[in-house]
Amino acid sequence: MTVLLVGLLFAVNGPVVFSFAQGVIHNYVINTKTYKEKMGHWVTLKVAAKFRINAIHAALLYTGKVLIVAGSGNDEGNFDAGHFESIIWNPANNTFKKIPTPYDMFCGGHTFLPDGKLLIAGGTARYEVLAPQVKQAAGVMIIQDESPNGSPFTLPAGTQLRSSTGAMYVTTVAVTVKPATKRIGRHVVTVTPSSVETWVHALAKGKSFDVTNLTHFTVVGDFPVPQAQRNLFGLTNTLNMDQQDFWGSNKSYIFNPATETYQRVSNLNLARWYPSLVGLANGKVLAVSGLGEFGQIINGQTEEYTPATQKWTLTPKLTRVFPTYPALFLLPDGNLFFSGSNAGYGSPTQGRTPGIWNLTTNAFTVVPGLKDPTDTETSASVLLPPAQAQKYMIIGGGGIGQSLQSTARTAITDLNEPSPHWTAGPSLPEPTRYPSVVILPDNQVLITGGSRYYRGEFNSDILTCHIYNPATNKLTSLASPTVGRDYHSEALLLPDGRIITLGGNPLFGNKTDTSPGYFQTKIEVYSPPYLYHGPRPTITGGPTQLVRGETATFTTSDAALIQGARLVAPSAVTHVTNTLQRSIELSVVREHNSIKVTVPTGTGLVPTDWYMLFVTNPAGTPSVAYWVHVS
Repeated sequence: MTVLLVGLLFAVNGPVVFSFAQGVIHNYVINTKTYKEKMGHWVTLKVAAKFRINAIHAALLYTGKVLIVAGSGNDEGNFDAGHFESIIWNPANNTFKKIPTPYDMFCGGHTFLPDGKLLIAGGTARYEVLAPQVKQAAGVMIIQDESPNGSPFTLPAGTQLRSSTGAMYVTTVAVTVKPATKRIGRHVVTVTPSSVETWVHALAKGKSFDVTNLTHFTVVGDFPVPQAQRNLFGLTNTLNMDQQDFWGSNKSYIFNPATETYQRVSNLNLARWYPSLVGLANGKVLAVSGLGEFGQIINGQTEEYTPATQKWTLTPKLTRVFPTYPALFLLPDGNLFFSGSNAGYGSPTQGRTPGIWNLTTNAFTVVPGLKDPTDTETSASVLLPPAQAQKYMIIGGGGIGQSLQSTARTAITDLNEPSPHWTAGPSLPEPTRYPSVVILPDNQVLITGGSRYYRGEFNSDILTCHIYNPATNKLTSLASPTVGRDYHSEALLLPDGRIITLGGNPLFGNKTDTSPGYFQTKIEVYSPPYLYHGPRPTITGGPTQLVRGETATFTTSDAALIQGARLVAPSAVTHVTNTLQRSIELSVVREHNSIKVTVPTGTGLVPTDWYMLFVTNPAGTPSVAYWVHVS
């Protein structure tokens, strides 16, 4: 009777019983010692509801804690309510703390300064307006003043402008207009009109007020300068009912890891949304690309932040055009390498080619040979360890915008060669957009997550994890994560050698793309196989300040077994853009109960900042990081 009953239950519920049995077996296998030693292990963190935020940006601080920034979290309701979020996670005891967040840092840029503080610039000033929601023709209008007389004055929001055909438009933001400039020459006086951009929309609804060619507008109303009405006018060639992109913010802050607070610094000269911030060899920071004040791509206008003055200065000689969030890496000679990776907005043809950007001359030297060259959007890039080898890898990617095109391509270029070019690396198991890439302390690279299609469309998140070995040029499968990661996801190395993955913002919630997606607030942590290979070496003492070119001594009871020592830079990552991480090989001399390590020279190779010092044993097992500041 028992056999008959079990048979009957299985006949009725066979698929459910079988699935349950599979789950039990799988859970057993992935928790065995043998499996962990070969494949590693994933766990999901327990996070209280009040600390679950939409992780858009993540940075490992020199305190060992992780700053997770949502800003408005790609939630327009949060933006309208002025609700902006950041939290601190302490991996040492798995505690969380809310951080008061002063403005919408959503989709800004960030990088570490030489003192370990995190510079954050740009973000969101207005959310996008999709085409179905646009009811009135709108766009950017240039206001010009041809009079060199008087002082600057402000046109308030609500100022009306009339075209020659009688179409009425109105400004939505206040704008300050400077007088024209007058140059008195020997025989001629030259007056150059001033110009400033503002955003306008038609007073009436419908497409009948679209502007498709250069149109002159008269400013209607009274002004602070009597003659202004005769000399002031508006010009535009495009006003329509197309989608309106996000507007960038010009705000800039520093996050201080010691006080765990944001500190205001001077504004950017140009508002930026989706910019890249890259630290330079001289300790300054370059802001590149982004969408500007009214959602238009910033074409080649860069600016530089000086930590000593906490101010931004325009750099008019650097005019190279890039798409948004360009992956720019600091080179040993102080120039920058653009791998081709980017996060989207910009010309489909201009500025997407990989190459070396000379910051003295603005010259750009193309690095040729990349397979699938049009599929660099939403790809990942990394400076392969060790940094001295100057080999860069690009991983996955896809076509521009909401394209169905994606690639499994990886490629490597050696910039130490006389004529660098791309060569093929091992292909990913399937085409992948948004892969996360993390340098490990054992000189290998972790590749995980991503999706086949744009923002995980068609339920295409990829639940795989691989390790790439630069020494063998091989890709090996590891344990699979349980949480999908696509757009707005991050991964970074922790001081204990684990990897945290977070975020994920799919566009839809099912395979047929008929239900809305939701932001993934689960956090997973991966322990690589090296953490299951026996005792870890230890660093028990040593200096916290190191100098390039000099030797330092660190105490350890494992001196005889230590095979390597590396400085690994902490990450600040967003939108699969993580150009800070680098692993610098150190020369090692083993002594009784201590090791001596020598730091290489060159601020382009070893920028001044905080690093994690890892040592490894013959099994590749790393120590817990010892934090040092290098200058």
